[in-house]
Parts: sequence; structure tokens; C-alpha cells
Amino acid sequence: MPCYDADVSHEEPDLEVPEAKLLKDELRALGSGGPPPAGATEIPLLERPEHLQGELTVKSIIAGLLVAALMGATYPYMVLKLGFGPNVSVVAAFFGFLFLKLFDVVGRSHYNRWQNNLVEAAGTSASQTAFMCVLLGAFDILRHNTNGALGIELTPMMAFLWLTTACTLGVLLAVPLRRHFVVDEKLPYVDGMAAAETILVMDPPRDATAEIKRNALRAFKAVMWGVLLSGLLMLFRSDTNLVAHMRHFLVEHGGAGLARWVPSIPEGWDAPWVFLRSVTQEVGPDNTLHEVVHGVVLANLAVGGSYSLLSIGSGMIIGLRINASMLLGILLAWVVVPYFLVKYGVPIHHVKAGAKAAGAIMVATDTPSRTEVLFWVMWPATGMLVAGGLTALALRWRILVETFRSLRTAKIGTNELPLSFVVTGVVICAVALCFVQSTLLAMPVWMTIAAIVLSLPLMLVGLRVLGETNWGPISALSNMMQGVFAALAPGNVAANMVASGTTGTIATSSEAIMQDYRCGQIIGTKPRNLTIMQLLAVPVGAAAVSWMYPLLVGAYHLFDTTDPKTGEVIRAQLSSPISNKWAGFAQILKDGASALPTSALYALVIFSVLGVALTVLESKSRFKHLVPSPTGIGIGILVPFSVVFTMFLGGVVGYVWEKWFKASADIYLLPLASGLIAGEALVAVFASIFLAAVG
Repeated sequence: MPCYDADVSHEEPDLEVPEAKLLKDELRALGSGGPPPAGATEIPLLERPEHLQGELTVKSIIAGLLVAALMGATYPYMVLKLGFGPNVSVVAAFFGFLFLKLFDVVGRSHYNRWQNNLVEAAGTSASQTAFMCVLLGAFDILRHNTNGALGIELTPMMAFLWLTTACTLGVLLAVPLRRHFVVDEKLPYVDGMAAAETILVMDPPRDATAEIKRNALRAFKAVMWGVLLSGLLMLFRSDTNLVAHMRHFLVEHGGAGLARWVPSIPEGWDAPWVFLRSVTQEVGPDNTLHEVVHGVVLANLAVGGSYSLLSIGSGMIIGLRINASMLLGILLAWVVVPYFLVKYGVPIHHVKAGAKAAGAIMVATDTPSRTEVLFWVMWPATGMLVAGGLTALALRWRILVETFRSLRTAKIGTNELPLSFVVTGVVICAVALCFVQSTLLAMPVWMTIAAIVLSLPLMLVGLRVLGETNWGPISALSNMMQGVFAALAPGNVAANMVASGTTGTIATSSEAIMQDYRCGQIIGTKPRNLTIMQLLAVPVGAAAVSWMYPLLVGAYHLFDTTDPKTGEVIRAQLSSPISNKWAGFAQILKDGASALPTSALYALVIFSVLGVALTVLESKSRFKHLVPSPTGIGIGILVPFSVVFTMFLGGVVGYVWEKWFKASADIYLLPLASGLIAGEALVAVFASIFLAAVG
């Protein structure tokens, strides 16, 4: 199978790989020069009710809920670790294939593409709901950056009720728009096309050649091998904190000799270099002199590489240009900027103002910590991401105009949920959302209603832009909504975060179902049943992210912390740039630009201008391959160096594989990379649950 551009996040622009192939090209790569099955891509034919299939069965519903729980639990780790949300529709399709095939062992029914489409839709819906872990992270980061003065602390139940009502509302609001965007407008929705092609390849026609059938099985085995290799490596990595438990278990059960053979693999390796180095003699706790190294200690800034196959797999998928842009971002943030911050004595170190003074002051330091550097570089990164995202949206103004102009012909099809059911569901969800936000989040009802109303144009714009460009501009539009709510409720950061989060959550959910509608149109699945599977999966995804998020943060940390027992710094492994951007923009709107360090303010302005310029340049096809991606640079600045560097290595592997061994890459690259991503995430989830259980 080819490396689709669909398998990368649609949350930020330009995280793409080469264009998806048509199904006939896929089959040719797998050993057949013939056309796809009759009617496989004939859209008018598949809109006829008599040709639509995909019945809801006990098997497909159970498999769908299992895949939804699996994807909903693992997706937050992927998003918070990588800094963007890789589209997991293809991964969900592979797991759907696995569960449905397992059910075939005990039952008489036979796996088919329509069942898998329903299961994949459930997995995609749960993942899209779980994507909103970025908002939970934004609340925590904002509260941390302001020492508890700003931000909201959501309990798992609060998060579950909020996400369930908002995401269900988003799914229902998208139902009447399916025929307009998918059938009448014929927008491609490339992620949906990629998922459909994957499902079709795993269910080849009955008269397909033996080679096609063998390659379908090989692709599935590649996923499983990726899951196994990545999971095993993560199992024995020191940051998973499972090795000590495994050794203790073996010792207690008479396997002391075997326990010595359980390996402990470090999380990664640190760069050994120090810039602007100086050494002083200081008295330690034991009253003896110790040498203390000052300067830009790259190891303290997490400069190095990580032993993470998840990062390797992600780099293989997103393409060399984006990887190179992210590499540029980490070099700027963690090598160049710290050097100049120390060389020119820029104040970035917080110290108490004095016994009688309140608050803290900032002074220069010759040995900056990762947290201090991050707090400075997050501002230019936020400026570049927000300015670049809004510029990309503005450059597509014709698409926005066409969205509202063409809605006059929108209508609902006979194979979809009845409009009466949709309207009733929307009203119930809207009332429930008002109640949840008013009762649990202290949000005035009028602001919730405003958020719902504003989510409608946000959703319409996002669906058209996503359909035409494979970029969902929800992040940029949500930042714009932050500005709107800052004007409606000045100084109220909680209202700003919750209201803009509501609009973004509703719009994001609508994107997921539209991709599945496109996939179902190609395969010939009843849209009504796709919607039902999405609705069933929303609370599953909401429950998964609500209860897994605090476990993941407790085990892997969103920001650097200090171990109270040893005093050692515990590095954050979950960077979540989208959360940092959301929280940072809210803080700017609350405190104003004057609250930023002066040097960081200049950097924010410069990088905002660069974000606009680079976005304009890359919108021109003749320049795109020559300029770095502003989104890649911005995300690279915020993600730890070791993660991005390892992703870059994966990108080089994918590029070389595609360039020199294209025949095997077409079959194995995407499935293997998907397995590498899923394997580490699965072990991280199970490890978090285990560590929370044993205390």
C-alpha cells in the first residue's frame, strides 16, 4: 500500500505525505493491472439505495466498540507525545479487520468491507473525540504557567460529560451536510479515500489474483509486526517504569536468575556538548567541594535522540519536508536560542522578589533549564502557528465564500438518519451542553448558546476547507474564536478556554464523520449506519480520554517536575504543542502583550511575520518545495528535541524506502509505520493503568 497523505493530522496544515493513489493504482501495485471491482468508484451508482450495504449486526457493533475503546485510549498518548493528531482511520481499519476475523473463528458469518467500514467509523469517531485531550492539556498548562492563578481543573466525570455532549452535537450537525459536501459538491476528503482504499485492499474481489490476496495479508502482518516490535521496545524502556515490577515479580516467584536478564533500555541518549562552558567550585550538601558546570548544557535541554519506534513510524508517514521543517524548529529552539539567551544575559530565570515583596522577578542565568527556555520559545512558536494558520485560512477566502453560497441547495438523503431525529437530537444535546457547562464549568448559558451558534460557521468552513485541501483549520479557527470570546467576556480566561473549546470540539467531530461518509460512499455503505456507529462511539471515546488523560499525565508528565524524594528533574515526555499554543494565546489575551518578556515579545512579532510570509510562499506550488513549513517549524519548537530528531530519522528511512524500493514500500511502508505508532501507544496506556493500580 502507498504512503497516503491521509494518515497525517488534518489539525495543522502541511503535515502531509504524497498524494493518495486511486484504487486501480493500488491494485496494480499489488499485482494486478486490472480495474477495481465494478462500481467501486462509481459514485452515482453507489448513491442508489438498492446498492448500499453494511447492516448493523451484533458482531460489527461489538467489534466497533472494542476498536473505539482501543483507539480512544491510545490516541491521547499519540497526540500529546507527537504534538499533532495522526489520522488513525487506517489503523482503525486494520484493527477492525483483526477483530472481525477473530469473530469469524467462532461464528459463521464472513468478514467483508462494509462491516469493516462500520468498525473503522467507530474507531475514527472515538479518536476524534479523544483528540480533545489537547484542550484538557491546555487547561493544565495554563494553570501551571500561572502558578494556579488561571485555568480550570476538570475531573474525569466533568470531561466525560462535556466531551460527550459537545461531540455528539457535532456528529448530528454534520448529518444534513453529507449530501451537499460529499455527493453534490464531490469534495475528495482524502483521509476518507485512503481509509476506503485500505479496507478494499483487505477485502479483495472474489476473482482477484492470488498475488493480490497474498499482499493484503502481508500488509496486515506488517501492522502486527510493527505493533509487536514497538510494544516490546516500550515495555522494556526505563521511562515506562515497568522493568522494576517485572524483576520484582520474577524474584518473588523463584526466577531471580531470570530477573537479571530483563533488560532496561534507556529512554534515549543525550548530546554531550556544552556551549559557553565554565566551571566553578561549590560546596555540596556533604560540605565538600564539587565542580559545577555552567553554560548551555544540551543534555539539560533534552537535546539528543529517543529510542521510540512511535517517533520513527510517524516520521516515515509525514514526509521529509515536514520532518526537515520540524528539525529546523528544534535546532532554533534548543541550540541557537539558548546560546544567545545566555550570551546576551536575557532574563529568563524566575527568583523570588524578596521576603517583603510579592511575586517573582526574572534575572539572567548562565545555566538555563529546559522549562525556562520553553517558556521563552513558546511565544514565537505560538505567533508562527497562529499567524500561519489564520493566513492559510485567509488565502482560501474563495472557498469560504463558496461554502455559504452553495448551502442553499443542501438537502438530506433517504439513506441517512431522519431529519426529525437529527433535529431532536441537536436540541437535546444543546440543552444538555448548556446544563453541563453552566453547572460544572460556571459558564453562563448565553455564552454556551453563543459558542454553539458560532460553531456552525466554523464547522461549515472547516468541512469545505478539509474536503478541498485535506487541512482542517479548526486550530486556527479556534484561536480566532478565542479572540471573539475575549471581546465578549474580557479578562475571563475560563470562559475564553471553555467557549472556544466548545466551538472547536463540535467542529472537529463533524470533520471525522464527513471523512467516514466519503469512505462509505466509495465502499457503498449505508450512511445511516455509519452515523449510528459514530454516535455509539462518541461516549466510548469521551470515557477513554477522560479517564486515560490523568493517568498518562501522571506517568509521563506535561511539563518538567522535580521528584520530591530525590530532587531530580523529571522530564516531561508529553509536549502537546497545540495545548501550549491554546494556553499561550489565552494568556496573551488575558494579560496583554506587555506581560511577556520584552525579548520574547520581539520574537513573537518576528515569527508571526515569518509565519505569514512562509504561508504565502508555500501556497504557490512553484515555491512550496523550496520553503520550510511554518507549521512544521512551530511544532518543532515546542516538541522535545529528542522526539523530533527521531522522527526526522524515520522520515529519512521512509524517503529512501519510497525512492529506492518503491515496490515493497507500496505494500509495507504505511502498514508498518501504523503498527509502530500503535504499539508504543498501547503499551503506554496499559503501563499507565498498571502503575496507577499499584500506586
